[in-house]
Amino acid sequence: MKKSLLLMMMLAGGMSAAYAQDTIPDARRIQETVNYLASDKLKGRGTAEKGSRTASRYVARQFKKLGLKPANGGSYFQDFTFDRNAHKNIPSRNVVAFLDNGAARTIIIGAHYDHLGTAGLFDGKYPIGQIHNGADDNASGVAGLLELARHYVKNAGKEPFNFLFIAFGGEELGLQGSKYYTAHPLMPLDKVHFMLNMDMIGRYNPERGIGIGGYGSAQEWPEVFKDVQQPGIKYFTDAAGKGASDHNFYISKVPVLFFHTGGHDDYHKPTDDAPKLQAASEAGILQLGIQLINKAMAFPELHYVGEK
Repeated sequence: MKKSLLLMMMLAGGMSAAYAQDTIPDARRIQETVNYLASDKLKGRGTAEKGSRTASRYVARQFKKLGLKPANGGSYFQDFTFDRNAHKNIPSRNVVAFLDNGAARTIIIGAHYDHLGTAGLFDGKYPIGQIHNGADDNASGVAGLLELARHYVKNAGKEPFNFLFIAFGGEELGLQGSKYYTAHPLMPLDKVHFMLNMDMIGRYNPERGIGIGGYGSAQEWPEVFKDVQQPGIKYFTDAAGKGASDHNFYISKVPVLFFHTGGHDDYHKPTDDAPKLQAASEAGILQLGIQLINKAMAFPELHYVGEK
């Protein structure tokens, strides 16, 4: 039985309505997640800064509360180091959790949790010492990651795909987390159905709508997108698999989708703060994402299309 039908039956019959509601992306939870991650306490979650480690532990705790398994042996963390200009052996980590449905293939959902912090590693490009809270970039994406994890853990039934949820570190310093993961995957990349990446999904502009990249990365995407609609959410597609975020999966020949609500005047500035989040619209965007994920699961395999 399709889950959408099952959910309608549950709600119509008054059976487990609270349980069903708990699987739907929720604006209040989204706002609470962003409020914490973009608080001054975390000081912008800068890579190699204390706030970034605190954020990584927060995401790991949320994964554990949901009952997701640690994906790196007994750990949720995939630690790594990298170099950037004169800065050597910069420490960072990915946070990785697994929903094991006993399937042959896996869907990856990801978002980077780091931001600029106090800008010490950017060689004067941004005001050093000022806190860049990064509410939209990318606390909004992490909130989306946790909402989708909640949905696929708590909804009724069992999907025909496993799910891997990844919060990437080091994105702002050159897509380092996804670069490290694709070079050191915790499961074979040729068994990945597709990868959904969310970066800046919290400032929805109804005139623009949400952009969805990667439309040209799989033969089946046009069929998946056919007739998909979400009340109050307009979207447009872009064929490109590469973009200004974690596109290393596309380079590694994995079909991708990339959600992004567009640039704004607070981008990479200390003014990207939590009160400006459009949490209700983000919840609608995530419901749109669930529709696309569910329709993509109707295909046993998506066929990758590279650059033309």
